[in-house]
Amino acid sequence: MNSLKTAHPVHTAVAQAPSALNGIRVIDLSMFLAGPFGTQQLADLGADIIKIEPEHGDSTRLLPPHFHKGESLYFLSTNRSKRGMSIDLRQAEGREIFYDLVRSADVVIDNFRPGVIKKLGADYETLSALNPSIICCSISGFGQDGPYANRPAYDMIVQAISGGMSLTGEPGQRAVRAGVPIGDICAGLHAVIGILAALREREKSGIGQAIDISMLDVQVSMLSYQGVYHLFSGEIPGGQGRAHASIPTYASFQAKDGRDVLICANTEKMWIALCEILDLDYLPKDEKFLTNELRHTHRAELVPILNDAFLKRSSAEWLERLNEKGVPCAPVNTVAEALRDPQVRHREMVQKFEHELGGDIEVLGNPIKMSRSPTAPIKSPPLLGQHTKEILREIGYSEQKITSLIEHRLVA
Repeated sequence: MNSLKTAHPVHTAVAQAPSALNGIRVIDLSMFLAGPFGTQQLADLGADIIKIEPEHGDSTRLLPPHFHKGESLYFLSTNRSKRGMSIDLRQAEGREIFYDLVRSADVVIDNFRPGVIKKLGADYETLSALNPSIICCSISGFGQDGPYANRPAYDMIVQAISGGMSLTGEPGQRAVRAGVPIGDICAGLHAVIGILAALREREKSGIGQAIDISMLDVQVSMLSYQGVYHLFSGEIPGGQGRAHASIPTYASFQAKDGRDVLICANTEKMWIALCEILDLDYLPKDEKFLTNELRHTHRAELVPILNDAFLKRSSAEWLERLNEKGVPCAPVNTVAEALRDPQVRHREMVQKFEHELGGDIEVLGNPIKMSRSPTAPIKSPPLLGQHTKEILREIGYSEQKITSLIEHRLVA
């Protein structure tokens, strides 16, 4: 394993310590993005993730446009540090292999549509009879019940239905999806939160439970104060553009060189400093702008003044001045700029691993840094069925039986 290592005070001294989830085994039936992203976080924290795929594999293995040695970069971005098996769960004999794995596991995670997991005989009721301590987490578009439960759902669908998409874009213009797949990613993260909470509860009760994660539920919860504002006032917010609903000096402004500078001048001290930096010393004395509430009321007058001021210097000049005066600010980076950023690199958020078929792949790091428990070393995502024999041996299968299972195409 090759990683872009920088000295990191949080975990350099404990590099040999076990990772936080060392000893936890997760059976991962999920595919595409929400589930695999969540289980990748658990893998980074040290859990043993056994990714079970059908004979044709996770469909993202073939997702364009970028490939390394025939493997899609999409798949490689969400499946590192896992072990891979291929089992035909449609056949009774294949399910028996899966059940033997469940007896040795702590968690089973899936992102099937409700009802599919029961048809496969992999629902919580069935699995808890085999292993009362098992924790089953199901991620679906709309949850396990309700009028939409059986509808198919994808990231953009839940962004749209949740109302979050209506807040993204310029005021008065058509809504746009968030540039990152927040419906999938945030569902995966909430699945991790639920799994960790269930593992903690199991320490007291000794038994597992089922976790029901709805992508729509997660997106609705992320409406946050905008949702509460509506429930209180009845007002329907629209596109937020580059501004904040409550604070007019929490926004981005275009500089002389055409680049946007984002500022978050949220306090009176920051507001006064901002006006000084922009050579607008008269503004804090203007009765229309004395408080944030007044600035909010008169934002239609204030914002053009700020826009004109920012057009007088380059983005680099403004960022230097704002940082000197302690006004929170940032460039609006492209993805390329963000991944070259010295802070991002220092925090090891760009790393690389050696692929099983050769060649190094750069990937994104894990944001969780712990003082005693290091992030597990990054390993290549599994080839389809790569660890089938290894895992079957671990749960007591003989070489003869493994050979027979392969010949009968129950495993691959």
